[in-house]
Amino acid sequence: MDLDPETILPLAGQDVDDSYNSVVPPLYQSAIFQFEDVGETKGYDYTRSGNPTRASLEKTLAELDGGAGAVACATGMAAVSTVTSLFGADAHLICAHDCYGGTERLFSHLDDQGKLSVSYEDLSDHDALADAVRPETEALWVETPSNPLLRIVDLEALAEFADAHGLRLIVDNTFLSPLLQRPLDYGADLVVYSTTKYLNGHSDVVGGAIIARTEALADQLDFTANAHGTVAAPFDSWLVQRGAKTLPVRLRQHETNARALAHFLDDHSAVDRVCYPGLRTHPGHELARAQQNGYGGMVSFFVDEEQVDVNELLRSTDVFALAESLGGVESLIEHPATMSHASMAPEQREDAGITDGLIRLSVGIESTDDLRADLSQALTAGAEAAASGHDTPAPAEAQVPPSEGAC
Repeated sequence: MDLDPETILPLAGQDVDDSYNSVVPPLYQSAIFQFEDVGETKGYDYTRSGNPTRASLEKTLAELDGGAGAVACATGMAAVSTVTSLFGADAHLICAHDCYGGTERLFSHLDDQGKLSVSYEDLSDHDALADAVRPETEALWVETPSNPLLRIVDLEALAEFADAHGLRLIVDNTFLSPLLQRPLDYGADLVVYSTTKYLNGHSDVVGGAIIARTEALADQLDFTANAHGTVAAPFDSWLVQRGAKTLPVRLRQHETNARALAHFLDDHSAVDRVCYPGLRTHPGHELARAQQNGYGGMVSFFVDEEQVDVNELLRSTDVFALAESLGGVESLIEHPATMSHASMAPEQREDAGITDGLIRLSVGIESTDDLRADLSQALTAGAEAAASGHDTPAPAEAQVPPSEGAC
């Protein structure tokens, strides 16, 4: 029987325990498994190569995304790194120019080492995209919505472009999860997640995952992750699967709050522009409606730095925590230029539109009224500080070393 994802998730893992039929999936916190006989096992021998708890999570994630297989990784960046290992040293990738800073950091590091070459393009500009393709180009790396500007690109059109040029289409779907978007349905070959974020949802574990459209790609990923040792630990896998059981109800509250805050910010005099695909004024609104099942819980916005002291705004919230990461039940506020995207070169941030006046919110599941009131008083504090001419310490990049920029 075909089940809705909202049924799949609460039931996930109930078939793992053959001994006692436990409803809660068991945790197999074992590094090794005894052989039945010489050359004969019950399916597992060493946890890096395979573990029942991790396999249960991988089965669930593959089913949610409609994939042929999945690999659960130790972190989101371990998932990204595993995918890059599928390509040879002469391969060229085309990546979204406004991608997550950690992805850009890894790609640039590999490029500097001569292990991979990468071009950064506006993936909505198909003329520029066509010009960027080289004979050695092997893949498109996509974020939609993008981090942190929530730009939307047409997955179906990119899949057609990739097919026409013999490229793999890889989509980082962390901002939405498979409940709100399934890139494989639009022709993607691989989907990448930081499971730290919405899939786990409780900010108590780091993890990643890769979902493959075909069995052949799934086998390549399985081999690569085992060879590089980038796989998730059993306990981390257990935590992610436990967290994912509440994903549907969490996402509803995330989005309810995000919509309310996006409209509040859109009407606020101190805010120049709000980036949230759920707003009808967002340039990607209609496309998001077509390829997504919702708009998610991420909101970013720009303030006029002459009218609002960004530092004072950031330090004045009581409910929103000033912290990196996203997708947890608690609300977070961060400054991409000096936090999540600090590792990007200033000129690349400028090209992507990531200015010092940009603020990103991961909207949690708290009271909508409390979140709105918290942003209101923080914006007022920032405006008052700017009006009074107080010199607050600049959010200099030196305070956040480029190697430390996270989620």
